[in-house]
Amino acid sequence: MQKTKDKIILASLKLFNEHGLANVRLQQIADHIGISVGNLAYHFKTKEQIVLTVYEEMFSKYEHILQNYLKNPHLLDFDLQVSQFFEFFNDYRFYIADLFTNEHPFPEVQEKWQVLINKLCIQIRKRLDFHVKKGDLIAAEPKVYDNLSQTLLMQILFWIPQQEIMKKVVTASRYKETLWNNIQPYLTTQGKGEFSKISFPEIYD
Repeated sequence: MQKTKDKIILASLKLFNEHGLANVRLQQIADHIGISVGNLAYHFKTKEQIVLTVYEEMFSKYEHILQNYLKNPHLLDFDLQVSQFFEFFNDYRFYIADLFTNEHPFPEVQEKWQVLINKLCIQIRKRLDFHVKKGDLIAAEPKVYDNLSQTLLMQILFWIPQQEIMKKVVTASRYKETLWNNIQPYLTTQGKGEFSKISFPEIYD
């Protein structure tokens, strides 16, 4: 049976995604899981404690995804990591407000975001270099892959909110298709062979 504390966190995340972090009150969270505010306060005395717990779990999951960098030397490794990022950003859709607000209630959260996004940016660029050296991607001027890494970073971070604004269907396959469409022109014959092993059932059926 799920613990009340876990139910509070899951309910809070759902409400943060639906209404925005600043617009959710303790009463709404309590009502959502059918408990009193007093019962909720037994586990979390303030909304701030709930918010910080959600962030703690969120950043822990993000860092875990970063740790999956180059677990194996194949293009499938990147595809698996991209799938994990889709799941992450889909589960924590309220994150987008964090990246653009000028006065975040928790400045340390914005600082943490900057650190983690920079780590992802570096990872993507190093991954491209790795696959050039391995022979999966064509050799090109550094600025070519500098630009590609920035494009991939923006798509990983902002594809989901962009699709929501445009009222488009959000799926993992469409998310991955967008990224791979940018990489495919740089694939060598060897890289195309590896890419053919990656499955996109929703896209290519």
